[in-house]
Amino acid sequence: MISFKQLRYFDLLATIGHFGKAADRAGVTQPALSMQIRALEKSLGGPLVERGAAGARLTVLGEQVAARAAKVLAGVRDIEELAFANGGTLSGTLRLGIIPSIAPFLLPSLLGLATERFPDLRLSIRETITGTLVDEITAGELDAIVASLPLDHEDLEEAAVVEDRFLLAAPAHSPHAERSPAMADLISADELLLLEDGHCLRDQALAVCHAIDPARLRGFGATSFPTLLQLVAAGHGLTLLPEIAVNAGVVNDPRLRVNRFAKPEPSRMIGLAWRRSSPRSRDFAALAGLVGEAATAKTATEPLSPGEAA
Repeated sequence: MISFKQLRYFDLLATIGHFGKAADRAGVTQPALSMQIRALEKSLGGPLVERGAAGARLTVLGEQVAARAAKVLAGVRDIEELAFANGGTLSGTLRLGIIPSIAPFLLPSLLGLATERFPDLRLSIRETITGTLVDEITAGELDAIVASLPLDHEDLEEAAVVEDRFLLAAPAHSPHAERSPAMADLISADELLLLEDGHCLRDQALAVCHAIDPARLRGFGATSFPTLLQLVAAGHGLTLLPEIAVNAGVVNDPRLRVNRFAKPEPSRMIGLAWRRSSPRSRDFAALAGLVGEAATAKTATEPLSPGEAA
């Protein structure tokens, strides 16, 4: 007989592709996880995984089972959430995913507001790139995610929360620092610094600088804004910053200047997404309101007008 534990372990393995890492995520030993996978394979009468030194690759049967297991696990999670839906607004545990280009600027304010307004809420935070968050929420491993919208996933409901405009960060001695407003068409490929592949903000920045051929970019991709800002401050290039980062006070280096772009200013939409099947729509509406408050809270100076320096 197939057990819930077997499906959960197999879902983790299918998502991660490595027995050891899947076992770590599950909080069990690798032999224990492997034993459950073999028991599932025995029940289903065929191999689900090709085991190799490089990791675990799903068989054709494994891919079919993985797709159905993800839906089963998400359904079980929705059943569990019925108890929260019948309780007070934003009470109990809520597993929230958030992308790295939003997390450091939003979470301090968001967690403070959540603690103040909803003391019975226990937020569990997961920070990673958009693609991984979408996989995890559709598999039932997360309850909601904060990301750049739209996600355009048929299983997810979305609520747009706040428009986040992009600004240009340049070295104080750069000609770009004196240009008001900033002009995207004057940014060259050899001076643009971006986050590494996989971050949606990289694609959004390239959409702003549409004249740049991505193939001509320098072979560099940072994993965080602090790295980008230090490189820009040292005179190694330019980068695009979301306004939420400026509002959070990350730009406090006299070697940097931050300018707005000409109108219509390029921007992204920050919002909340959750599974359509979840019964906690009341909670997510309240959480979207908190995200909006936190995103527009200013811990530093007011947003810059064209040509003003941070």
